[in-house]
Amino acid sequence: MSLADITARVEAAIAAAGRSPGCVTLIAVSKMQPDARVAEVLREGHRVFGENRVQEAAGKWPEFRDTFQDVDLHLIGPLQSNKVRQAFDLFQTIHSVDRPKLANTIARIADEEGHCPDLFLQVNTGEEEQKAGVLPADADDFIAQCRKLELPIKGLMCIPPVDEEPSLHFALLAKIAARNDLSGLSMGMSGDFETAIAQGATHIRVGSAIFGERDYD
Repeated sequence: MSLADITARVEAAIAAAGRSPGCVTLIAVSKMQPDARVAEVLREGHRVFGENRVQEAAGKWPEFRDTFQDVDLHLIGPLQSNKVRQAFDLFQTIHSVDRPKLANTIARIADEEGHCPDLFLQVNTGEEEQKAGVLPADADDFIAQCRKLELPIKGLMCIPPVDEEPSLHFALLAKIAARNDLSGLSMGMSGDFETAIAQGATHIRVGSAIFGERDYD
């Protein structure tokens, strides 16, 4: 696969769903990818990228930004409370606000810094013990709490269980978002992004299908 292949598939999925062209943001997930591969995608003109860890992003993106303008960086992995201030300096959007303590920390630092990245709240649609995110039954209350903190909540995010039909989880996330008047849906990865687009995804997170297998060495 390549960036061009994925872009073509995204456009086809949008058309098949009867949605407006350009309504889906393709986040190229560059975590654990060699700098040479990331630079190649940057040279192709893509500017929206996702990272899982604050530390990895801090070692990679300041230098890329010296060369490539208008990079739009998204944190899609877990965020520790003690990394929030650093995340503010690196990311334009955080997709993994998953607990009240983190929301409170973000609100405090946003007040101190005078700005805040766009935020998505993570919902654990599969109710998996090992996975972050609020439970679906608690999502409405968590959204309300974050709104009281005046956080810039753009939508919801989920990662479906690997052994379950993803469309059920995408539909659940869309339902929670709709009843809370949230338009953003961060859902869908390399193996299921077309299904996510059919269910209303506004942001999809695609890594290996663009870059190839990750380098874990």
